[in-house]
Amino acid sequence: MKQIVGQETKKFFGVIVFLILSLLSYANEKTFEIGISQFAEHPALDAVRKGFEDELKELGVKVNIDYKNSQGDTGTTGMIAQKFVADKKDLIFAIATPSAQAAKQATDDIPILFSAVTDPVSAQLVNSNEKVGGNITGTSDAAPIEKQLALFKELNPKVKKVAIIYNTSEANSEVQINTAKKVSKKLDIEIIPVGVNNINDIPQAVNSVIRKVDGFYTITDNIVASAINLISKAAIKNKKITIGAEEAHVQGGVLMTDGLSYYELGRQTGAMAKKILVDKVAVQDIPVEISKNTKKVVNKNTLNKLKFSENSEAFSGATFIE
Repeated sequence: MKQIVGQETKKFFGVIVFLILSLLSYANEKTFEIGISQFAEHPALDAVRKGFEDELKELGVKVNIDYKNSQGDTGTTGMIAQKFVADKKDLIFAIATPSAQAAKQATDDIPILFSAVTDPVSAQLVNSNEKVGGNITGTSDAAPIEKQLALFKELNPKVKKVAIIYNTSEANSEVQINTAKKVSKKLDIEIIPVGVNNINDIPQAVNSVIRKVDGFYTITDNIVASAINLISKAAIKNKKITIGAEEAHVQGGVLMTDGLSYYELGRQTGAMAKKILVDKVAVQDIPVEISKNTKKVVNKNTLNKLKFSENSEAFSGATFIE
């Protein structure tokens, strides 16, 4: 009798193990439906999306991507989010703050990941970076602002005034302005903020301040990112130093950055998506992450036009691009 009971117990546990393995296999084989809502089209946000998709592919997560771009229109972000909810996506990936805010307003149930959001707490996406709560988490593109502003002094100790062009309606930009003002005091630099409402305001904003400052610091701002070439050309023409918050700015003509890679940030977010979809980790148990590494990148053409030497200590360890 004991032998029969023992055999039955073994069979029972065998069935349980089989069911668990079957469920894990199903999770690995299932094709997940992901809606990607991107606020605007420019290199940084495009790099986030590519990194996200590449990471999922490398991790072996099978997905169907439904990609939508609101082209900078906040009204469109809401419609995109609502469509993803109606389509019952398995996950929504929102790139940039307006897209993330629209997704959060649209659903309390579908998991949401965001990226390219500077301050998710101030944007009211999460209550705390450590304990997010709800159905939304992601990665922040908060830049090491003090480290980046210090580059002005490394390049020219006489730098006193630095302009920052920013979108007055973008909460993340306001956060960066306030941080820059705070940390710049240690560096004996005065921040001159110049607000704009849209990309058409950029030329006038640059011209209004270019003779009053020693350089420009380009923050992670969607309007600024769309006008990097314009800002960098004007700065070069007037022999002004430019420091960017991230690599795409340098690719657009800004002199240098010691900043994050948006592609790698996208990959970090892709790894988080795998945790949610495949590993079944609860969203509220995944804290907001920031970029794990920064790197120096220098635009060699801009360097030559501003007559800096590649041997400058400020460029030590940098990657040079043209």
